[in-house]
Amino acid sequence: MLRILPSLLFLLLIGCSDNNAPLSGPQEAAAPLDPTAAETLRFNTWIDNEYQVETDFSPLSKTRRGDKSANGELDDVSEAALARQLQWRRDSVARMQSEFQREALDEEARRSWDLWEYQLERAEWNQPFQRHRFIFGRNGPQSRLPNSLINYQDVASESDMQDYISRLQQSGRYLRQYLVRAQLAAQDGIRAPYFDYERAISEIDRVITGAPFSDGDSSALWSDIGGKLAALQEAGAIDSERADELTEAARAALLGEFKPAYEEIRAWLVADFANVSEEAEGAWSLPNGEAYYNARLATMTTLPLTAEEIHQTGIREVARIQEEMEDIKRQVGFEGSLQEFFNFLREDDQFFLPNTDEGRQAYLDLADKHLQDMYAKLPDYFGILPKAGLRVRRVEAFREQAGGAAHYARGTPDGSRPGTFYAHLADMRAVAVNRLENLSYHEGVPGHHMQISIQQELDNIPQFRAYGRYTAFSEGWGLYSELLGKEMGGYEDPYADFGRLSGEIWRAVRLVVDTGIHAKGWSEDEAVQYALENSSRPELSVRSEVRRYFNNPGQATAYKIGMLKIQEYRAKAEAELGDAFDIRAFHDVVLGSGPLPMPVLEAKVDTWIQSVRDAV
Repeated sequence: MLRILPSLLFLLLIGCSDNNAPLSGPQEAAAPLDPTAAETLRFNTWIDNEYQVETDFSPLSKTRRGDKSANGELDDVSEAALARQLQWRRDSVARMQSEFQREALDEEARRSWDLWEYQLERAEWNQPFQRHRFIFGRNGPQSRLPNSLINYQDVASESDMQDYISRLQQSGRYLRQYLVRAQLAAQDGIRAPYFDYERAISEIDRVITGAPFSDGDSSALWSDIGGKLAALQEAGAIDSERADELTEAARAALLGEFKPAYEEIRAWLVADFANVSEEAEGAWSLPNGEAYYNARLATMTTLPLTAEEIHQTGIREVARIQEEMEDIKRQVGFEGSLQEFFNFLREDDQFFLPNTDEGRQAYLDLADKHLQDMYAKLPDYFGILPKAGLRVRRVEAFREQAGGAAHYARGTPDGSRPGTFYAHLADMRAVAVNRLENLSYHEGVPGHHMQISIQQELDNIPQFRAYGRYTAFSEGWGLYSELLGKEMGGYEDPYADFGRLSGEIWRAVRLVVDTGIHAKGWSEDEAVQYALENSSRPELSVRSEVRRYFNNPGQATAYKIGMLKIQEYRAKAEAELGDAFDIRAFHDVVLGSGPLPMPVLEAKVDTWIQSVRDAV
């Protein structure tokens, strides 16, 4: 019986049934289910109900998924709420184990059982370190909340706008809970790096600058509120008098709750800045930092790998990919060292669009073209195809960072909101055009958009798996998709193919840099220097990325580790099946159960290999 990263294994790492329920409806309506199918149906119904309870802990997550049932509420993010959630998860797993027998379920339901247990194990691993995760800084609540309101708070009726205003009225409580958690962490000697403080202060200033917070043009939130109210009027949902009333209610909430909370957070960040080290330090410097980093590696890779193993894997992969880079350097006729070729790619104007609105639009248009070309080729490599739409957008000004990492935001399962590939375009010299093709494949198709949309559209898995996430799986798939794009006919321009290699080597560099920072005590400048010497990324982008790794220990290791594992499983299938290997079937096996921890994915691929053998 498969078990996923047992707690004992993890601790070693960080230490260096009811009877079948009657069928509903008339007995003559359908043939009776066999015992396994009946028990599986009962189990799936139970676990879907459990997941509905789980989603109640986060109204904002519900909204992001297109569920408007709690659109007027904000999450309770206090430490007490975190404790209640963990206890609920413990109780839920205990109920599952007492009410069902794993052996009585079908294969997919047994997988769900294992994943439900695994989620509790993962929560238990990370609970001792809940104050280690930095609150403010990259993707902190100071930018996440307005981003959610602007991009996910759909307003199609008067009651929808009332929900929007209700969230503004609760924003003070919500933001101050995060502030209390940051203050408690600081008391424990846990503070974000200096650049996270700088970033949070800058984002706060941008969020609360402009009407109605200050003189000048409308703030991003105020523009959003005005636009959504205008759309309601135009649709005839409200009249001008009601629009004025709702406008004033929104203004009162922004000035009475939202702005004061932001100002309190800002004031604390400014005052506490004096206690922050002038040099960024990795997880090793935090209380119980080694155990924390090992927990993060186990969580992110879903594998029992040590920091040293990951570090050495990165060094080997950097060397291998540089050999391929040398081949392309010779192909384009560049005379000079690989490092000189990196500098050429960083500096030559042919690799960048103008730093103008026209240049930014051209970048978005080119990304869209790459995606449309790839869409046409998907049926040759996949049996399961995504139904959801995809759009390419520039990151909103209040959270945009020069050199910031592009990212994907999932759409809704019903298609009412498409998936979005976001790009930071504040400085066009930080976004090389020759890297856009592989970036489009990673964030769009056959990468994140495809994987996540299919995940949400599957009808053979419980809801908790339709919205689940394992970083090694999702980011490993995204990186695998960059190489798959070449197999599918992409990268006809050798510079674009070098862009692909630049993307892959960057993920190998991450293995070295992330472990260097958090396990070996590397400074920010040491990490930046290693990355510049071994990649063609512009320095602005490199520094932004290195700071991201300080902020989120272990996360950067998941990409390359996940890719290597997917490649390993494919190579095994190709070797064992020979001419019977079907790339479409393999990809459907990988994506057809939603995201999985790497050991679970390997077991699924092994089962598929055996089934193909048996059928031959």
